[in-house]
Amino acid sequence: MASICEQVEQGKTSWPELVGETGECAATTIKNENPLVNTRIILEGTVIPLIYICDRVLIWVNDKGITIQTPTIG
Repeated sequence: MASICEQVEQGKTSWPELVGETGECAATTIKNENPLVNTRIILEGTVIPLIYICDRVLIWVNDKGITIQTPTIG
């Protein structure tokens, strides 16, 4: 049986087309395209540990809730 990381990476792993969309819209799209990932919307400037987590997608948004960089697994 494949590990969760192997299963997640068989689906889509990055979403450059979502830059400029709202964080909520990005999260919904990502979950629809790869249901094995967990999304987190993070406000620009928030300090978080940069630990690779194979089933996590961080969605970085500005103060208006707009996605500012490509959401990617990790």
